[in-house]
Amino acid sequence: MNSVMKHVLYLFLMVLGACSTAQEKTHFPEKALKDTLLTFDGLEKTVEEVLSQYNGKIVVLDIWASWCGDCIAGLPKVKELQQTYGKDIAYVFFSLDRTPDSWKKGIARFGVEGAHYFIPSGRKSDFCRAVAVDWIPRYMVLDKEGKILLYKAIKATDVRIEALLKKASN
Repeated sequence: MNSVMKHVLYLFLMVLGACSTAQEKTHFPEKALKDTLLTFDGLEKTVEEVLSQYNGKIVVLDIWASWCGDCIAGLPKVKELQQTYGKDIAYVFFSLDRTPDSWKKGIARFGVEGAHYFIPSGRKSDFCRAVAVDWIPRYMVLDKEGKILLYKAIKATDVRIEALLKKASN
């Protein structure tokens, strides 16, 4: 094997390893769980407090912002998933809007249904850093015990999301 082929193979294995490592994350880091969110009513709750409310339910976590074109483009699919899988699934939205006011207006404007929380520190928050939010929308799927089944999807149409919801509903 020549040196170019060895380098290509090495690069391929590095990329493959990086991808598989990202998908192996099954639990939120402690730093992420201790980060603070705001409720629609302006109360502070930790990520851990928020997620523990949904123990016993599959959770689709949607990290989004009302100014994000890709996020808005994904909403029809999210609404379709909500209609298809109904009350057995919790849809939880963490907003990276710039202000609580723009977040609340975005929810109303786009008719986003589910549980809503605002991340006051935005992308610089401990939560976003701990789960490596590098693009929004960002979708995660959690099992009934809060274990991460899907760590990263950036499109609501990602087939892995629906596959997990189908499996959970059977």
